[in-house]
Amino acid sequence: MSTLPAPQADQAKRVLPAKPMTAALVVLAFTALLYLVEGVDVVLDNRLDAEGIAPRSLGGLDGVVWAPLLHGGWAHLLANTLPVMVFAFLAMASGIARWALVTATIWLVSGLGVWLTSEPGTITIGASGLAFGWLAYLLVRGLFNRAFWQIALAAVLLIGWGGMLWGVLPGQPGISWQAHLFGALGGVLAAWFAARAGRKRAVPSKP
Repeated sequence: MSTLPAPQADQAKRVLPAKPMTAALVVLAFTALLYLVEGVDVVLDNRLDAEGIAPRSLGGLDGVVWAPLLHGGWAHLLANTLPVMVFAFLAMASGIARWALVTATIWLVSGLGVWLTSEPGTITIGASGLAFGWLAYLLVRGLFNRAFWQIALAAVLLIGWGGMLWGVLPGQPGISWQAHLFGALGGVLAAWFAARAGRKRAVPSKP
């Protein structure tokens, strides 16, 4: 007897990663990177924080790349740690490669949104845009995939983490609602792209 790989359509509807240990190692490695960067930043007297996103400045555009890796102190990083770990792990249900594409989409959309819309004279840093993006991705992917269990997981996440979504609205001083809003939009866009690509691969080729 032989074992065949699951059809793409079935993989797209997974709720948990097929290789949970691998997914957990990736999450731990990414989280460790965040703590390493913050440790270096502390040693450098917080000079790395200046490498965040400076809106509508060509010199600040490279902050789109660096901002999610930087935090304004240990308290800021600790506040982001649990959402980053939980949402990143769950977002790997369809594989590491798809997670990387989803993450890249959120990273880019969130960063560019901040660069285009944030207040002049500010610098935005932090991984919360990624966290909002992964959460939005997890909340809507079941609708795009027509997957009952993904929708059920989304309901659980909404109950447990739904309060986070208020962060997409302006009004909290020192909090980048732009990063949250555009991160969430990036997550929805990534879920739509992923579902669309999955349906195309699931269509059998004509003989």
